Amino acid sequence: MQKRAIIFFLIIVSMSAVFGFIYYKYDPTSVNGSVSKNNWDKTKGLPTISSKKELNELFLDRLEKREKQMRDGIVFEAEDSSAGAEAERSADSSKSEEDSSSSGHSDTNVQVAGVDEADIVKTDGEYIYQAVDGKLKITKATPVDSIETITEINYQDFSPYQMFLDGSQLVILGHYWKETFEPHSKERARDLIMPMYDATRVIVYDITDAANPKVQKTLTLEGGYVSSRKIEEKVYVIVNQYPNYWMLEEDPEIDLRPRLSDTTGEEESEDMERIAYSDIHYFPESSEDNFMTIAAFDMTKPDQDATVLSYIGSGQQIYMSKENLYVAVPTYNQSGRMMPTDVNTDIYKFSVNGLDVQYASTGSIPGYLLNQFSMDEYNGYFRVAATDGQAWDETSPSRNNLFIMDGDMKVISSVEDLARGERIYSVRFMGEKAYVVTFKEVDPLFVFDLSDPNAPKVLGELKIPGFSNYLHPYDENHLIGFGHNTKIEKDQFGTRVVTDGVKISLFDVSDPANPIEKHTEVIGGQATYSPLNYDHKALLFNKEKDIFAFPIVMYREKEKHDYRFEFEGALVYGIDPEKGFTLHTKMTHQDQGTLYEDWESTIQRVLYINDHLYAVSPKKITAEEITW
Repeated sequence: MQKRAIIFFLIIVSMSAVFGFIYYKYDPTSVNGSVSKNNWDKTKGLPTISSKKELNELFLDRLEKREKQMRDGIVFEAEDSSAGAEAERSADSSKSEEDSSSSGHSDTNVQVAGVDEADIVKTDGEYIYQAVDGKLKITKATPVDSIETITEINYQDFSPYQMFLDGSQLVILGHYWKETFEPHSKERARDLIMPMYDATRVIVYDITDAANPKVQKTLTLEGGYVSSRKIEEKVYVIVNQYPNYWMLEEDPEIDLRPRLSDTTGEEESEDMERIAYSDIHYFPESSEDNFMTIAAFDMTKPDQDATVLSYIGSGQQIYMSKENLYVAVPTYNQSGRMMPTDVNTDIYKFSVNGLDVQYASTGSIPGYLLNQFSMDEYNGYFRVAATDGQAWDETSPSRNNLFIMDGDMKVISSVEDLARGERIYSVRFMGEKAYVVTFKEVDPLFVFDLSDPNAPKVLGELKIPGFSNYLHPYDENHLIGFGHNTKIEKDQFGTRVVTDGVKISLFDVSDPANPIEKHTEVIGGQATYSPLNYDHKALLFNKEKDIFAFPIVMYREKEKHDYRFEFEGALVYGIDPEKGFTLHTKMTHQDQGTLYEDWESTIQRVLYINDHLYAVSPKKITAEEITW
């Protein structure tokens, strides 16, 4: 019974890990009995797996530690979702939509200029491409009086949800699933506990004829999709695969290596190959139980195989510049209590040179990261902001820190112990400045001077109601904050802070020592929300065209704690540093009189082509002229 209980627990661990909810950690003193945290020579790169025996022994060692933790009664807490969200740098890298007007159409709002991010909608100025409802949808967007869907591709065992677009090529990324390729036992009971095969699929299309896309390449990687980036014609895809290593107790010869398939043309291969042992490395200082696979390919050369490397030990937070890729991994130190105590974040740096992605160095900081915007690279230095501790833990209040690391990922300076009892809600790095928002009851906006990497300092602080969970540059003297307004309520249970509408703020940061919230706009009531609160790609911003547009669902309070649906669509604002916010137009695909939210009518993205704004929902695409 004990053995069955252990197996059942490990199944839950594996399933939870696949969905990215739980990170299980321990403090390893050795890896495979040969390389330890204390004697790993980082200057010689990462150790490489040499054989099945070595790989299986490594996972058996971790399995034994898991079982010991169960016997000792150590229980691990799921990671705070606020710390696991998936995100700029200098003034030149924080430009996105405002630089795209010269092309006649908008582009995805990205973190780093020149490093594209996959999104659910893309346009080339003539067609709009959507990954929606399990299919690829291509719509002829011009002329505006005859918008027409010309192509819909439905898939079997594949659900697309993001894409890249470059010239005559379209890259679709999504979830691919199929029954397990090979049985591991003849026993029916054993087969029942095998999880479904889970993978990430990438399809490259030639869209020279948009009405008839041609498949050029299909790349399938075992594991769940984490993130991706595109630099010019090079695409980088990161997936995490959690092996069923608990089965080693019954089958010591099981092959745990991730599988992949890389085919050219329309034909799909059902044969999956295992990644070579020589292409699998591990981080001796990590206790992660998964494979992180990094694949790089040239979308203009579909006949060329992707470059694929896999690493044991990885995370969910990704930051990428044109030269380097950074992966942040939270690690929990356990004290035998029911909750994790200290949280550290290991940051792995990989150098990027075309399709060559190589491990470079590792650094570590206390605390956990909010999202990709917590990280930044500037002039050869890596900057990162983190929350150390939990805001709800009054016995050991959280604190917030900003660290600067050199090219070898060594911490050379820091500003620490800010906003005790609060956590970070948003970060924006802009060249030699950084802006950090923390929150518990009020929103302190901290302004950092990072001009001297060896001596960063806080220049100013502004405390206001509400909080911003996304920050976007307007110009060198102004910063846009997007988040929620808040209010304090008292009842028989005590005092609590609740959201009270979506809030847009325009901060004047021309005097860094005295930042000012110059203008605000509060939209809707307590239940109002926008995808922009958690996904920066939902924003359309163009300063030249005076556009700040985003999807939103609005509720109004009719009576105390009784919120009624009011509007679902998108709002298009103008921003003027002197006049503030001006609502240019509302866009909606809902029928008049609708009383509830409707997924098919949800406007997911707003974009522009020439002098027209387009609202894109699963149901349809509409356009209206920009007249302001």
